[in-house]
Amino acid sequence: MVKKTVKDLDLKGKKVLVRADFNIPMKDGKITNDNRIQAALPTLEYILEQNGKVIVFSHLGRVKTEEDKEGLSLRPVAERLSELLNKKVTFVSETRGEKLESAVNELNDGEIMMFENTRFEDVDGKKESKNDPELGKYWASLGDVFVNDAFGTAHRAHASNVGIASNIESAAGFLVEKEINFIGGAVDQPERPFVAILGGAKVSDKIGVIENLLTKADKVLVGGGMTYTFYKAQGKYIGNSLVEEDKIDLAKELLEKAGDKLILPVDSVVSSEFNNDAPTDVVGQNIPEGKMGLDIGPKTIELFEKELKGAKTVVWNGPMGVFEMSNFAKGTAAVCEILANLDDAITIIGGGDSATAAQQLGFEEDFSHISTGGGASLEYLEGKELPGIAAISDK
Repeated sequence: MVKKTVKDLDLKGKKVLVRADFNIPMKDGKITNDNRIQAALPTLEYILEQNGKVIVFSHLGRVKTEEDKEGLSLRPVAERLSELLNKKVTFVSETRGEKLESAVNELNDGEIMMFENTRFEDVDGKKESKNDPELGKYWASLGDVFVNDAFGTAHRAHASNVGIASNIESAAGFLVEKEINFIGGAVDQPERPFVAILGGAKVSDKIGVIENLLTKADKVLVGGGMTYTFYKAQGKYIGNSLVEEDKIDLAKELLEKAGDKLILPVDSVVSSEFNNDAPTDVVGQNIPEGKMGLDIGPKTIELFEKELKGAKTVVWNGPMGVFEMSNFAKGTAAVCEILANLDDAITIIGGGDSATAAQQLGFEEDFSHISTGGGASLEYLEGKELPGIAAISDK
């Protein structure tokens, strides 16, 4: 890895700014899932062990007006972080000003504080989201070094990542380092055979990923709703299945370009209604009138298992069906299980719904890596440069 990591920094006695990704689900001011806080612990604990003074911050939700701020304070996150670290986390309910500066200056070695939601700066002119240079410079002035451990925002140039990194020495935290090593490594230097599995509803969401992976992977397996746009491009009947009419020509081009590298489902679980209680049937590649494809079928599961046998690197992004409904989650669960049981393979989930599926289905521990960034991991799989990572100091 050519970027500096937290281990390359001299941290003792330094004020260490840490951009974390604490954009977590909350309901009525209560945290409903603390996975992202847990994921940040190794980096924070390492800096504290090195006697750094930690100033941690994050965004939470979208903030455009003063009213939006309600329910989006990071105070509950600071309280949960304090419990997990078993250490006091001082919380400052400001994003700039004398109160914040005093709290930073009063920190002792090995102590930690957190300041308020960086998106609160968006109320007056989107200063955070538009990478306002003055704001980035101000936040940078609060610390001696900067550690970016928020992969989930790495595809965006914000004041709290690119803005700060442009002004002081910076490094990747352990979480960002892991993402670069796993996803970057899989795409740029995969151990072969390299198989990519792409699901989800729309071809349009995955165009760049499909195009990039067709040049890198040995096979690309396609599932989910986008199957039916490819089917229609092949002249098959799709009934009432999801289709992007404006992407049919593109699907034809991708099929021509891919040759036998792109593997489509050979059967589908169909129903006449988008409803978990509606009767289901399994059909081949032509969907009957009045029916819609909602999951891959058993023969496709067998086909995918065969294609994945012996794979050494697998990247998966997007569910195989409407996994939120149990009747249409079997394909996604089967892919999870196949990957969990692959011998000697590096298995990576590129964030988003497939990560949620793996967690809900209990396969989280069976993967080499589950990305913490949905949009960021997708853009990384496309081969795009991520501004948040590009801005980190080189070794």
